[in-house]
Amino acid sequence: MKLPIIHGYIDRRILVNFTADPQVVQRIIPAPFRPKVYKDKAIVGICLIRLKHIKPKGFPDLLGISSENGAHRIAVEWDEDGVTKEGVYIPRRDTSLRLNTLVGGRIFPGKHYLAKFNVKEGNGHYHVSFTSSDNTSISVDAKKSDSLGSSSIFENLEEASAFFEKGALGYSPNGKKYEGLNLQTYTWQVQPLDVQQVHSSFYENETLFPKGTIQFDNALLMTDIEHEWRSIKNKTANEV
Repeated sequence: MKLPIIHGYIDRRILVNFTADPQVVQRIIPAPFRPKVYKDKAIVGICLIRLKHIKPKGFPDLLGISSENGAHRIAVEWDEDGVTKEGVYIPRRDTSLRLNTLVGGRIFPGKHYLAKFNVKEGNGHYHVSFTSSDNTSISVDAKKSDSLGSSSIFENLEEASAFFEKGALGYSPNGKKYEGLNLQTYTWQVQPLDVQQVHSSFYENETLFPKGTIQFDNALLMTDIEHEWRSIKNKTANEV
């Protein structure tokens, strides 16, 4: 049984974003989803998020749990009841909390892989890395910046912020269904990060992303955000 509303705090959220060939991305996402194309590019990325005081809404914070988590995200669109909707398709989720691996697909959406995280933060610098139970690995080194970077596909921070704010609906695979979750932040505020190093074994897998079809674009930081997770209707193979 899924909890209707989960409440907590985003202590730190790093979004590392890439541009990719839409035709390549289409091959790795299921129907009814399709890549959300922005200036002729698909947008994919990594979310590295530390959650605190996660518990059913209305419960005291002291009963909440905390964890480090990683998610691979792909910006998508789909048609539903004659309306085009948008959000993210999340092909995999990784977590430091064993509980999440046990209840993933029952309380929280999608299968979760147990991962060992290494996090170092201070003076505006961030290092987040993990290796998961199936040897999937991610590593990011970044520092706070005053600008998005001239090589980004987005013209400015405001444009990038608006794009990613619309990715509140997320779907994760679990067997023959895609389980949905809606992120509702009480405030939405991002700041740019300057990335010195980024590694993702998923996005560097040339079987999925042939050489030259994916490129780093930008990174964004969110901190101290109160939020809610709300379950939404799952999609099944019958809808494909």
